[in-house]
Amino acid sequence: MTEVRSNAAGFDLERVRAAAQRALAPLQPANAQTTAPKDFFFSAKRLASSDTLPPYYLVRFLLVDLLGFRDNGRFDKVAWSVPIDLDGRAFLIEHRKFGLGVFGGGTPEDLEGAKAVARLLHRGVKASKAYFTWLAEEAGKASALNVVNRAPSLFGRFVFLADLYDARSSEAEARKKESIRTDTGPNSWTVHWPAHELREEAGHYALSAIESFFSWTEHVFILIAILRGAYTTGEAVRDLARADWETKFKAALDINVPADKAYFDKLLEVRRQVRNFVAHGSFGKDGEAFSFHSTAGAVPLRILDQKGGARFGLGAGAAYRDQQTLQLLRDFVAHLWSGGREPAELYIMDHGHPLILTYAQDGRYAHAMTSFDNMEALADGLAYEFDRHANMEY
Repeated sequence: MTEVRSNAAGFDLERVRAAAQRALAPLQPANAQTTAPKDFFFSAKRLASSDTLPPYYLVRFLLVDLLGFRDNGRFDKVAWSVPIDLDGRAFLIEHRKFGLGVFGGGTPEDLEGAKAVARLLHRGVKASKAYFTWLAEEAGKASALNVVNRAPSLFGRFVFLADLYDARSSEAEARKKESIRTDTGPNSWTVHWPAHELREEAGHYALSAIESFFSWTEHVFILIAILRGAYTTGEAVRDLARADWETKFKAALDINVPADKAYFDKLLEVRRQVRNFVAHGSFGKDGEAFSFHSTAGAVPLRILDQKGGARFGLGAGAAYRDQQTLQLLRDFVAHLWSGGREPAELYIMDHGHPLILTYAQDGRYAHAMTSFDNMEALADGLAYEFDRHANMEY
């Protein structure tokens, strides 16, 4: 049971515990007076499923950690099992391979009792909200955390969109001389050039691919930084996640290395152009929002995305070109996974494992990053353990 009475915000554990007990009443731990069928632990049937219950971890925290209910422990296909009593009748609350459930006998009274257990658990979880908030705050300060790895799916979106750009661009080039005439009347017609629409579609895909690329890098830079051992607590990772793209880049790569610095400068310029276009009202790939009246005629006027100094500039600027920009992004991907970062690709992209902050803290990641073989051994071992726990093979 958690041994803490209050936190900095004045959280009173005993008050929350008492409120949770009142909310759960008359549900209580199973005792010697609880009535249970013969071989109850082996014959109990699922009477309420996870879709009618609070999340399994909140139920576990409520019953075992906060209120001290007995946990019968792990066994095959069962992560934990808590025997309870409701009005003298026995039930089990178990987290099994196919989810949390309330288990009991097969009578109509048992089924109604299980429904009542579900309602009481929801009430108990609601009464314990302050405790769960405290648990989350405490967990975030420590390293007993896994960081979700979404890098493979985010990168897959970038590849998907970039490939669509390639396909539309190639088709536009192949049909650049094609025109389609459509008669609209006896003496009128329209002419349609498919290549024009295909190039427009390609441009849409290119912009979406570039946005997807930066979404992926915002995420994967954090994961690489953890593998490097630079970030070992939830608070540190949270702060990095809230930081700007430049900070994340520098956490994963070293801008003192000329090749890293060259990519940093080029990608930052692309990011600035896309941010102007997408995040600031789509006034143009280089911020061209106006044409001002002058003796020279209409002159393009740009919104400058910079802190301090001039806010406007003349000219349309050097907007990025889709094909060259996408090639830059693809080149950077190859650069990112080269040299000392090659083992990181195996862990993050090939295996797709979450990042375990305790491994960053105790040096296991730092050791694995020294060679591809070391990382392969670590990643393969984790794959086995993750599969075993997913199947609840205890």
